[in-house]
Amino acid sequence: MSKGKQNETYLQDTGVQGQYKNWFLDYASYVILERAVPAIEDGLKPVQRRILHAMKEMDDGRFNKVANIIGQSMQYHPHGDASIGDALVNMGQKDLLIETQGNWGDVRTGDDAAAARYIEARLSKFALEVAFNAKTTEWQLSYDGRKNEPVVLPMKFPLLLAQGAEGIAVGLSTKILPHNFCELIDASIKYLKGKKFEIFPDFQTGGMADVTNYNEGKRGGKIRVRALIEELDKKTLLIKSVPYGITTSGLIDSIIKANDQGKIKIKKVTDNTAAEVEVQVDLAPGISPDITIDALYAFTDCEISISPNACVIVDQKPRFLSVHELLATATDNTRELLRKELTIKLSELQEKWHYTSLEKIFFEEKIYKELEKKHETWDKVLEAIDKGFQPFKKQLKRAISREDIIKLTEKPVRRIYRLDIDELNNQIKGLEADIKQVQYDLEHLTEFAIAYFENLLKKFGKGRERKTEIKPFEAIQAKQVAIANTKLYVNWADGFIGTSLKKDELVFECSDLDDIIVFTRRGIMKVVRVGEKVYIGKDIIHVAVFQKNDERTTYNMIYADGNTGTSFAKRFNVTGITRDKEYDLTKGTDKSKVHYFTANANGEAEVVTIVLSPNCPARNKSFEFYFEELEIKGRGAIGNQVSKYPIKSVKLKEAGKSTLSAIKLWFDDKFGRLNTEAKGQYLGNFDGSEKLVVIYQDGNYELTDLEMTQRFDPEKILLVEKFNPEKIITAVYLDNEKLQFNIKRFKIETSTLQSKFLFIKEGKGNRLEAVTTQAKPILLLHTGRGTQARTQKIKVADFIDVMGWKAVGNKLADFTKSTEIEWEPVVKEEEGPQGNLFS
Repeated sequence: MSKGKQNETYLQDTGVQGQYKNWFLDYASYVILERAVPAIEDGLKPVQRRILHAMKEMDDGRFNKVANIIGQSMQYHPHGDASIGDALVNMGQKDLLIETQGNWGDVRTGDDAAAARYIEARLSKFALEVAFNAKTTEWQLSYDGRKNEPVVLPMKFPLLLAQGAEGIAVGLSTKILPHNFCELIDASIKYLKGKKFEIFPDFQTGGMADVTNYNEGKRGGKIRVRALIEELDKKTLLIKSVPYGITTSGLIDSIIKANDQGKIKIKKVTDNTAAEVEVQVDLAPGISPDITIDALYAFTDCEISISPNACVIVDQKPRFLSVHELLATATDNTRELLRKELTIKLSELQEKWHYTSLEKIFFEEKIYKELEKKHETWDKVLEAIDKGFQPFKKQLKRAISREDIIKLTEKPVRRIYRLDIDELNNQIKGLEADIKQVQYDLEHLTEFAIAYFENLLKKFGKGRERKTEIKPFEAIQAKQVAIANTKLYVNWADGFIGTSLKKDELVFECSDLDDIIVFTRRGIMKVVRVGEKVYIGKDIIHVAVFQKNDERTTYNMIYADGNTGTSFAKRFNVTGITRDKEYDLTKGTDKSKVHYFTANANGEAEVVTIVLSPNCPARNKSFEFYFEELEIKGRGAIGNQVSKYPIKSVKLKEAGKSTLSAIKLWFDDKFGRLNTEAKGQYLGNFDGSEKLVVIYQDGNYELTDLEMTQRFDPEKILLVEKFNPEKIITAVYLDNEKLQFNIKRFKIETSTLQSKFLFIKEGKGNRLEAVTTQAKPILLLHTGRGTQARTQKIKVADFIDVMGWKAVGNKLADFTKSTEIEWEPVVKEEEGPQGNLFS
C-alpha cells in the first residue's frame, strides 16, 4: 500500500469521520442492548432486572420506600434516579411482579404516581416464586466492579408476553402487547403437550379488541382496540373503558376536537371516572345515539389501531419474532431452568444421603472409638477412621473425602444412642424417597413442567381473568356517520358549487367528507369532493350527495340529441364513478340538451306530458309518456326514442310509484347490524313504511325503522323480525321474587319508534327465558336430571289466552336449576320468516 493510501486509511479510522462512525455504532449498540429492548431469556430490560435484583436483596417481607429501592438500584444501574423511578412505577402499575402501597397513579386517567418518598413496594409472592434462584443465576460484575448482578434472571414464566414491552432504540423499536396471565399458562401447557395454541393481547384497561390481523404479533400485523360505549338513554352515552395507551383526558380531548371540527355534535362531555372508567357524553338535540357511537369510533380515540413489533435480544443481537415463538422460547427456558433446579436438588440430596449414611455407619459400627485410641498424630486418627469405613465403602455412592471424616469427628458423642441411629435410618429412607422422586421428575421433565405451570395457575390465576373482550369489528364508513357540518351553495347558471359561495343559493348541509353528484342541462354528470368553489359546467339542474353502490336511486331523463334533434328517454343508476371525471349522458354531441330530469330515491317512475313544437308536422303535438315502461339500464345507454320532432316542454302529470322490488333485509347477529348483503338472519322484504320488532333478554321490546346505521347488541337480543301488529307474541319469563316461570301471549299495541317497553313483571333478576311469534307454538318443558328427567309438551294456544302487553301472565312452572324451556321446531309458515331465538 502506498504512503498516500495508508494516510487516507489512517484518517478514516482516527479522524472525526472515523471516530463518529465508531462512536455512533457503540452508542446504537448500547441503547439497543442495555436500555430499550428486553432480553428473551427473562423478558426484562436491564433497568427492570436491576430493580428486581435490588428489591430481592432488600426483601424481608415488608414494604420498602420506593426512594430506598431507587437508591439500592443505583448500585447497579449507571443512570439517574428518574429513569429507575419511572421503570419501577411502570412495573408496579402492571400488578404482577411488584406489590404496591400508596398512590401509584392510574394508567386509565394518566394521573402520575406520588413522589418516591411517599409510596412503598415489595416483591410479590409470584415474583419470588418464578424470578429468583441464586443457584441457577449467571452473575456478572456491576458497572463499577463493586458488586455482582444477574446477567438474566432465571424467569420460569413467559413474563415478556404477560407484561408487554415498549422501547425506542437507534434504528429500531419494539412493541410487545400484554397478554392474559391465565391464557399464557394454558398456552405453555398446550405447547408442552405438543398441541396448537393461540394467544391474543389483553389490556388492563379492558375494552374490546379485534385481533383479526394480529399476525402473531409480528411486524406488519395490527389490532384495533375500542372503548366500550353504552347508551344510557337517547340523549346520553357512557364510555366505560379506554383503549390501551389512551387516558380519559386524552380521550375527552379527542372528542372535543371532533366536535369542534363538526364530525360529531355533542352538548357536553364529563369525566366521572372513579373506581371504574365513566366518561359521560351528552348529545345535542335531535342527534342519533347510534350514529354518534359510530362517529366516536371513526373520528376519536374511542377506537385506535395498534401495530405490534416484537423485537427482543437473542444472543446479544436484536431479532424480530412472533408471540408464538416468544412463548415457545419462554416455555423451553422454563423447562430448562426446572431441569437445572432438579439436577441441583438431586446433587444436594445425594450429598446429604452420603453424609447421613457415613454418620450412621460411624456411630452404628463404633468407628468413633478410634478417637479414644492413642494415635501418634491427628492424621493417623483420620487414617484409622478411614480404614474403619473400608468394609462399608461399597454401600456408598462416592468416595469418602478427608473433609467428610473431619466433619464426622466434630459430631457430638450422644449420637451413639439407639434412638439417634433410628432417626438417621429414617432420614436415609426419606432422602432415598426424595432422590427417587427427583430422578423420576428428571426422566419425565415435560410432565413436571406441565404440573409446575398448573400449580402457578392454581396459586396465582384467581382475579387475573381476561379483561379485554375479543370480537371482530364492523368497518365504519366515515362518510356515513359524519355529521353534516358544512353548507353547500350552488350558482345554477354559471355552474359553480362550493362552501364559500354564500351569495348564491344554499341547497343543503353535508359533511366535508361527502362526495357531491351534479348534473347539467348539457347532459354532463360529474362527482366531486366538497370544496370551497368547484366548477362543474353551466346550467346545473341537479345537485345531491353521492352514495357509492346505490342501486335504488334511479334517474329519469329526457334529452334531445344535438345533431338530429331526436329526443330520447332513459332510466339509469349511478353506482360507481371516477371522481372529477365528466360523464356525457347523451349521445355525445355538443348541442345536446336535457328537457326533463328527476332523481328518485326508490326507483319511482312518473308520468309526464310532452308538448311538441307547434311548427312541427306531427299530427299529435301533445301526448303522455310513462317512465315505468322503460327498463333501468346503465348510465351510458342512449335510451328509447320519444319523438323525432322538436319538444317544446315536458311537464309532470302524475307522481310515480316505485318500480323496484322491496328491500331484502338481513340481521347480522355477529355485529348487530341490518344489511342488504345477505349476512346473517334473513328478515324479509320491506317497503319504506314497514318496521322491525326487537325483543331483548331483559323483557323489553322495541319497534324500529329500517335505518342501516342502527346498532344492536346481539348478545342481548332474543328475537328480531318484521313487525306485524296482528302477530301474537308468546313469552316465558322468570319471576325471580316468586321463583317461578310465567307465560303470557299478547299483541304489540304501541306505535312509538325507538322506545323500549317492558312487557314482563318488573323486578330484580327477572329475565325473559324464551319468546316466539309462531302462530301455534308448542312449548317443551324439561325438568329433572338423569333418571328423573322428563319433558312436558304444552300447546300454548290452548293453555293461555291473549292478554294485554302489560299483563303479568300465568304461572307455568316453579323455577329450578334443572328446568329448561324451548319451543318445538315447526315448519316455516308461508307468510315469511319466523322469529328465531338467539343464544
